[in-house]
Amino acid sequence: MKKLATILLTALLAFGANTLSAQTPSAPKTVIHVVTVKWKADATPKQIQAALDGVKTLQAAYLGITRVWIKSIKVQGDKANAFVMEFVDEAALKAYADSPAQKEWYKVYIPIREESTTFDITN
Repeated sequence: MKKLATILLTALLAFGANTLSAQTPSAPKTVIHVVTVKWKADATPKQIQAALDGVKTLQAAYLGITRVWIKSIKVQGDKANAFVMEFVDEAALKAYADSPAQKEWYKVYIPIREESTTFDITN
């Protein structure tokens, strides 16, 4: 009887491991908002840092943003920086446009931004 219980337990554990490994995690529903920026020629390092720091403060100012990244490691083309904001979902991204949080941050960002390119990505 003890041997049968051991065999059954081993079989159940093996079945459970195979079942778990066959499952795939669900794709996130968040939206990744990627922005590459070319700063104006007369933008100072202090102004640029203030704009990037402003991205970090958006997470606290707008509840639909879950994470931010501001440290550019590699940026291709003529853009100088890139930053990323992760939104809870598409609705949060859409509601962010023209929100008080965005308008406040734009006071620092827009005057020194020459151009930017945005990519919004989700599953």
